[in-house]
Amino acid sequence: MAKAKTIFVCNECGYETAKWIGKCPACNSWNTFFEQKIEKYSETNKLEKKVESTPKPLNTYIGQETARTSTGFAELDRVLGGGLVKGSLILLGGEPGIGKSTLILQLCDKVKGEGKVLYVSGEESAEQIKLRADRLNIDNEEILFLGETNIEAVNDNIVELNPKLVIIDSIQTMFSEDLTSAAGSVSQVREITAQIMRICKSRGITTIIIGHVTKDGNIAGPRVLEHMVDTVLYIEGERYFSYRIIRSVKNRYGSTNEIGMFEMKQEGMCEITNPSEVLISERDDNPSGSCIIATMEGTRPVLIELQALTAQSVFGLPKRTANGVDYNRLALLIAVLEKKVGLLLGSQDVYLNVVGGMKINEPSIDLGIICVAASSYKNISIPKDTVIMGEVGLTGEVRRINLIEKRLKEAEKLGFKTCIIPESNKKVLKDEYKLDIIGVKNIQETMKKIGLK
Repeated sequence: MAKAKTIFVCNECGYETAKWIGKCPACNSWNTFFEQKIEKYSETNKLEKKVESTPKPLNTYIGQETARTSTGFAELDRVLGGGLVKGSLILLGGEPGIGKSTLILQLCDKVKGEGKVLYVSGEESAEQIKLRADRLNIDNEEILFLGETNIEAVNDNIVELNPKLVIIDSIQTMFSEDLTSAAGSVSQVREITAQIMRICKSRGITTIIIGHVTKDGNIAGPRVLEHMVDTVLYIEGERYFSYRIIRSVKNRYGSTNEIGMFEMKQEGMCEITNPSEVLISERDDNPSGSCIIATMEGTRPVLIELQALTAQSVFGLPKRTANGVDYNRLALLIAVLEKKVGLLLGSQDVYLNVVGGMKINEPSIDLGIICVAASSYKNISIPKDTVIMGEVGLTGEVRRINLIEKRLKEAEKLGFKTCIIPESNKKVLKDEYKLDIIGVKNIQETMKKIGLK
């Protein structure tokens, strides 16, 4: 009997090789190769016949407006670009216990009256889903449950029922009988997603796939999974915080990097329509080492409280801790503060925290980081009604930021009186605001304006 041929496939990116190697040359991941048998299919086993097609000029096609269905959550509609698109394939990822299944079950109830909803679960039984539905007060007779992990059986039910919405929870538990590899492997995830995509797009069925994430925060399985789907959503949040943020990292039907904010309560996920007001609501007093910054999440301006604490270092090497911002960015800005302002932070431990558990990567918070670090070191409070924004360069200059008008309108709406912005942004302002807008060119000038020098 001839020996079956095998190949080794990277579990992260799908790279194939004839022998096992420790490090993947494509994605540089270690110990991700697993053995997989090569399946040979005869011509009679092919599911689809070859269809001849000819290219046509693009201008001969007629573009059609995509039909959307509201999810019932204004915040989720915002992230999706207006609602669920007919025939779209959505991938939802997040850590265990973050609220993925809870949000999806609430969504199934919100679309009541739009058509049948098929909820396919390979992880939980019908009794478990019913217990969660009772806790969330969900009563939708059009929600149909299917406890199945065989993708062929799932496809047969989709074809027979022709639902409006399909939920797959989760993609890593599904398997195809045509492949010998285990469920959750690269080949299984890739093949299952391709089958679901062919059926649902041909029939105009909106599909939401729930995916697990790795310890690095990325969706488990091959990266090709994110390329195949139309939209990729991530649910972020700290385990011990009640706030949850839904972030769009890919969206073929809307803007990317949009966020929607929710709060996990006993009755489920409740949307927060004004995140800025919630994130700064507990700032009653005005301690040193605290200020309000204006950042952009997609097209939405968000005001967030930034806190810093400096303390005398016990050891010879000072400690730098950043929660919610990049550690390297904090170290860089501290170096600029020491060089250009003369603050001796080399003997100080510096701790930085973004209130609410949010993560910010935008450079417009640089000036706020500089100010809160100096405020904590000198034990001088920054005025409570002041919002600070601006990017800081290595020479201490305050550089221009984008979408300044939206940030200022958000600050004005929430009752702030003073905004410190880059001078280059102030010169091009067209609208009039009730705010006292102060333009600064460098961090030395900023220190003087807020009373830190």
